[in-house]
Formats: sequence, C-alpha cells, structure tokens
Amino acid sequence: MYEHILIATDGSDLAQRAVEQGLALAKTLKSKVTAVTVTEPWTAAVSGEWAVAFPVEEYEKAAAANAEKVLGAVQQTAARLGVTCDAVHVKDQYAAEGIVEEAKARGCDLIVMASHGRRGIAKFILGSQATRVLAHSTVPLLICR
Repeated sequence: MYEHILIATDGSDLAQRAVEQGLALAKTLKSKVTAVTVTEPWTAAVSGEWAVAFPVEEYEKAAAANAEKVLGAVQQTAARLGVTCDAVHVKDQYAAEGIVEEAKARGCDLIVMASHGRRGIAKFILGSQATRVLAHSTVPLLICR
C-alpha cells in the first residue's frame, strides 16, 4: 500500500507518538521510512536582543545538534523494529514547507506527523503545521494525536 513513509518530528512528546505510529505502520507494510526534522530560518527564530546574544553560528550549531539527537532516536527505534530509516535535517525552512518539499523530493507516498507543533498565539497567527501540510501536500497525510 505505502512503500515510502515520511515521518516528521520535532522531538516533542506528541511527535513521538507520530513516530511510533509511523514506524509501526512501516513495519506492518514493510515500507521504507524517511524521518525528517525541520529547522526554521535563524531570522524567524531569533530577533531583537536575542540576536546579539545568540549569533547565527551558535543557532546553526544548536539546531544541528538537536536535529541529530531527534533523528538519532528515530533511527534507533526503527532499527529495533527492523525498519529501514533514512534521516534528514531540513535547514532554513518553515516546518510545513520543508515537510512537503522533502516528501516530494524523496517520492514518499504517505506523510505521518503530529496534530500540531505550535501552541498559544503562535498557533493562532501561523496556523497548525499539520493543517498547512494538509493544504499543500499531494500525498496522503496521517495525523496522530
């Protein structure tokens, strides 16, 4: 049914549920998996006084270390389940756009992700990332709660 599943994660507890569901589905279907985490552009993530205290080089280093940790955990779980899993850190993109572009570039036929990645005012202003992926994706989307 699905041969290549993209699992999006930001390392949060809710995203972990999507990782578990996506990997379980991949194991059952004998599908290949690509795990992806997306790092927003530095200018969007840091502004004002923080920009002076947190230079772009430090931001990129911290983002890369976090991505390695998040994706490494997914790959360990996949290996334990016997699922083939590539890991991709998409840099300088907004989450929804990076997820959709990576799914298309890798020929994925299903995207699995958590129901939301933002809270409070950010969710109100920017909208749910899952909603944005749903609006822009040409492949099916499995949203986990």
